[in-house]
Amino acid sequence: MLNYIWFGLMAIALVVAAINGTADGVTKGAVESASTAVQIAIGLVGVMTLWLGIMRIAEAAGLVTVVGRALRPLLRWLFPDVPPDHPAAGAIVVALAANMLGLNNAATPLSIKAMEELQTLNPDKDTATDAMVMLTAVTTSGVQLIPATMIGVLAAAGSLTPTVIIGTSLVATVAGTLAAVITAKLLQRFYAQPASPAEVRS
Repeated sequence: MLNYIWFGLMAIALVVAAINGTADGVTKGAVESASTAVQIAIGLVGVMTLWLGIMRIAEAAGLVTVVGRALRPLLRWLFPDVPPDHPAAGAIVVALAANMLGLNNAATPLSIKAMEELQTLNPDKDTATDAMVMLTAVTTSGVQLIPATMIGVLAAAGSLTPTVIIGTSLVATVAGTLAAVITAKLLQRFYAQPASPAEVRS
């Protein structure tokens, strides 16, 4: 679907440019934007490598376990159907930690891994569980204590104060996460949770 949307946007831009006689400007803008995107992506390599390395070290040092214990009351409320000793719980902690550090590119595969672990607890493989929906809501709106990716983008673009967005980013993501969590919790009341195999047998 996204491919169709992007193709439609590009097609509309080309048609409008042809009608207005600004095709040369559109072509020039596309080439310049592509060049800028490559430069920004290269500039992000250092930032992403640094934070991914920190995450690996934290995981190897057991910091993820410590964070998981600290977040256990919150995770128990957000994901009451996930056993605390299940691999899904640890995967959720790692995914949330990556989101909180603003590592969007790193958080995506970690969130997918957490979703795969949650799928092992899913009795109905064709229907998302409450925990899967909540994980999607939280990671999509994720609270960012340090918006590392955006700071890296601003720094790569030549900003003199790339960290100035931390305060406003924190306020915006907290508001977004609260709205997402509350909405997910309210909607859970209107959709029946799939029964586990044990409940079906009983």
